[in-house]
Amino acid sequence: MGLLDGRTAVVTGGGSGIGRATCRRMTEEGARVAVFDVDAPSAEQVAKEIGGVAFGVDVGDPDAMKAAVDAAASELGGLSIIYNNAGTSAFNRLHELDVSEWDRVLRVNLTGVWAGIRAAVPHIRAAGGGSIVSTASISGTRPAAGEGPYSASKAAVAALTASAALEYGPTIRVNAVSPGMIRTTMTAPWFEYMPDQEERFVTGTPVGRVGEPEDIADVVVFLCSDLARFVTGQNIVVDGGLTLHGSGVDTIFDRVFPEG
Repeated sequence: MGLLDGRTAVVTGGGSGIGRATCRRMTEEGARVAVFDVDAPSAEQVAKEIGGVAFGVDVGDPDAMKAAVDAAASELGGLSIIYNNAGTSAFNRLHELDVSEWDRVLRVNLTGVWAGIRAAVPHIRAAGGGSIVSTASISGTRPAAGEGPYSASKAAVAALTASAALEYGPTIRVNAVSPGMIRTTMTAPWFEYMPDQEERFVTGTPVGRVGEPEDIADVVVFLCSDLARFVTGQNIVVDGGLTLHGSGVDTIFDRVFPEG
């Protein structure tokens, strides 16, 4: 018997990385999954792998999200879970950020989470209850220089999670996960640009390694399952202990912008 037997789920940003790993783990635990991604072919590939359904959608467009969630709920026969995972990033000094970059990061990382909650809540209520999980970040709990819009958006996701838990309990449990340094397409450029950083993260993380997408997927599955029946309004940091030493990307700003 799987932890998510009989559940139906939407996973945004499901075409790669943490989202893809979570789609797989949810399916292994018995859920039927709708894979959402702005990259429609990637969503379709993952859906094919897991026997799910795919939707190409920009989470930062609330009307498009509502239409896609409505369609997914119809195809899946209801909806009991949404994992708001889609995200993007930027790295620059605040005063040098282009307005379009600020808007892009906030639209995807924060508006996208709100749009997912807005679209999913009526369906989850109609199903008799369920779970909402969103991806925040250690950058929201321990911000670093250069991460202004990303850190702000992820801190806001944690706050939005708490508000939603208060609004929708006891029918819907609402939580967030804050990944540490996880090996994904988003973090790959760090290691390509500064290959020595991988060793720094390994030695600076108490568990002794860089995280993998499955490390986050397992926690998301737990939060969506009855094992977490008394957990709501929480932001669960999953970083192998990295932020016990400080922010996740300490010192990187000075290397990217050495002139101060």
